[in-house]
Amino acid sequence: MIRTSEAVLRGHPDKFCDQIADRILYHAYERDPEAYGQIEVGVWSDQVFLTGSTATREPLETVFADVVRTVGQETGYTPGNSTDANRYQVHDHVCRQVRDPREWTQHINDQSVVIGWAGYDAATHFLSPEHFLAHRLRESMDAACAFGGYLEGHGPDGKLIVHLDETPPLRDKPAVWRIPTVLVTLQQKPGLPLMDFQGAAMSVVLETLRSVADADSRWCFDRSTTRLLINPNGPFYDGGSNSDNGQTGRKPVMDYYGPRIPLGGGALSGKDLSHIDRAGAYAARRACVEAVERGAKEALVRLTYAPGIPTPLDVTWSFTDGGRPPTDISFDFQSLLEVTRGQWRSLRDSGRGAHFFDPTLPWNSPRL
Repeated sequence: MIRTSEAVLRGHPDKFCDQIADRILYHAYERDPEAYGQIEVGVWSDQVFLTGSTATREPLETVFADVVRTVGQETGYTPGNSTDANRYQVHDHVCRQVRDPREWTQHINDQSVVIGWAGYDAATHFLSPEHFLAHRLRESMDAACAFGGYLEGHGPDGKLIVHLDETPPLRDKPAVWRIPTVLVTLQQKPGLPLMDFQGAAMSVVLETLRSVADADSRWCFDRSTTRLLINPNGPFYDGGSNSDNGQTGRKPVMDYYGPRIPLGGGALSGKDLSHIDRAGAYAARRACVEAVERGAKEALVRLTYAPGIPTPLDVTWSFTDGGRPPTDISFDFQSLLEVTRGQWRSLRDSGRGAHFFDPTLPWNSPRL
């Protein structure tokens, strides 16, 4: 069965917006550990627009224009790139309220349909193999384009797609995962011939695929049967917001579980950790990971919440080839807050898209 998934690099304009939104929330939590906030970011060319609201008990004095430029520089929007974060004109319309944030954060203040999912095992970070591979390649390409990396100076904008030919386990035969196609579109710096750049980028892809296959025998990687496409449309020089607009929350399929799994009702980045879209999604993910650890092949849970009601209107589980809900899991609002409590430091980097890929986050690993 052919599966497919997609990811974008941290320099993609949409991901740039997600990183700014979560970094602003990070600063709000630094000021008040119980902060409230909803932040939206839009970018085009050298213009950045910030809207939304924060609430902290002490004034939040962070200069958000500096946050934009700092995130941009960390991302790779530096002098010499077609997008230079130092040239951004930032239009800051965020309402900074000085008041008790618990007015919003101690109850469900929005409606939401929440989806949680987990499958396979820890070797795929409890993700489908095609989505796991998309994220592994995303991480590798980001690292290669960063300072000191093999592709330093290229990027940071880029996108990738993977095709997976999945043969499930049959009788005594293990699963086999072949890789028919990997597509990478990566921003490149001028001056390097296209074929040389394609060869350099291909080296990073091949190293990642070999590393994945060496770590898990289910992967069947054969260079002779894998089609690698690097910038098939030709040179890609003008990346980032200089070539495409970006907005917060426009990459939910990447942020969640890939195109195989249905989405819930809300994006993640830009919402504080008590918002039902985010707190509910993280708690639902943890419950599904634990269901898989206890024997389910795949577990999916759908939760429906209403404003002002602390328990979900419904909880619907579905399993593949057996499984059952963990008996010690609760989805009432206070239980959701226990999942995200104290995790605000993860907001520094969560906008890159590893919400359900990073195994160090507590909702991506079973409780001990």
